[in-house]
Amino acid sequence: MFSDAMKLNTIRAVFVLLLLSFVSFAQADGTPVIIIPGVTGSELVNEKTGELVWLKAARSKVDDIRLPISANPAKNRDDLVPGDILRSLKLGIFPRIDIYGGLIDSFKNQSGYREEYWDSPSERGGEKSIYVFPYDWRLDNVENARKLIEKVEELKKKLKRPDLKFNIIGHSMGGLIARYAAMYGAADLPAAGRKATPTWAGAKHFNKIVLLGTPNEGSAYAISSLTNGYAVGGIQFNLPFVQNISEYDVFTIPSSYQLLPAPGTVQIVDENFEPVDIDIYDAKTWSKYDWNPIDRKKFASEFSVAERRAAPAFFAAMLSRAKRFHEALAVKSEPKGVQFELVGSECKETLDTIVVYRDAKSNEYKTLFKPSGFTKVGGTKVSSDELKPIMYGAGDGTVTQRSFEMRTQTRLSGATLKAATPKVVCEDHQKLGANEDLQIYFNKLFSSR
Repeated sequence: MFSDAMKLNTIRAVFVLLLLSFVSFAQADGTPVIIIPGVTGSELVNEKTGELVWLKAARSKVDDIRLPISANPAKNRDDLVPGDILRSLKLGIFPRIDIYGGLIDSFKNQSGYREEYWDSPSERGGEKSIYVFPYDWRLDNVENARKLIEKVEELKKKLKRPDLKFNIIGHSMGGLIARYAAMYGAADLPAAGRKATPTWAGAKHFNKIVLLGTPNEGSAYAISSLTNGYAVGGIQFNLPFVQNISEYDVFTIPSSYQLLPAPGTVQIVDENFEPVDIDIYDAKTWSKYDWNPIDRKKFASEFSVAERRAAPAFFAAMLSRAKRFHEALAVKSEPKGVQFELVGSECKETLDTIVVYRDAKSNEYKTLFKPSGFTKVGGTKVSSDELKPIMYGAGDGTVTQRSFEMRTQTRLSGATLKAATPKVVCEDHQKLGANEDLQIYFNKLFSSR
């Protein structure tokens, strides 16, 4: 026979267990969400004048998105700071384009989330909350990963929730930032020549990380961006009413190098469609194939004398650091306490293979970043129709399915990132966040344990 006291204690114990179960479920069902945009997906504002510099139609009279360059890349800074993420975009007479605003609204409308702010969260800022992470997308991805960790740690202190975890949707380059933050926390890359060892120091802050259209193996378009400009990470902004981005702008942007194809994944063929072994992280390669902006006559008029002197060392340092960044992400390591989800597209023709050939007239190297007919040295003509199946692969128009699923790295060195079966849709790279089917998918994904 149980005494009344024993019965009361039993009831209390059951009540406590039910309460703990409810709290656990509430955390799983209402985990706050962080949205990290891709390259060019955050506003850039002059910290001193308040002028919006990116994104707007015309170049600023005072500022430029170009960073200063010197022998010490860590000190290459200007007065621009991140503003808000780009929620939508209006280009002249064209209809407004949804970028990330619809994704934010989907969590509000479908799951009852509300937007909170890092510096002034409400008392409920740790429950069913959305935080956007605008960042200076020109800077090194490791630096922005460190800033993400700092933001999260500061927020947890303000909320007095040391064990709080977050879900992340990292679009495009934002996914690379999230990956690094989870794997290495706020730590910098190891010194050249040393192998990176993931500590998963940042994983304690995160529950699920969605890599949305993330160029996990980089993008061939990044070579084109550094060579020809107008496309940072493949996102074309050479449009009416929008400022162009030249190769000289891209040259100064550290993150643009970290979007290059990861070591061992680049596909380059010659005029006979035979593979060519090219080290894209060697500055000499860029001069050999006429990719290096430093070798252009216009380079002298674009930069100061001091910058021109520093340019070769800066260029080599950026290539080296980009290579080490990819190698750090590609280390085979079991995720600790965090779940990754790969989401992307496979229905759009996407540059996957670059063609280099000798020009029939000049005998100089030419590079094709899009299927365009050419004549071989011997006189044989190659049509654009012949080139399309050689150069294009499945993807979202910017990032190949091969890249976001890490197929080459998995084949070469084993699975580099344990994740659930990839979620594949049909959508353009820039519109992935605005895709309504994916918005429903994200809300369901984050509402489950």
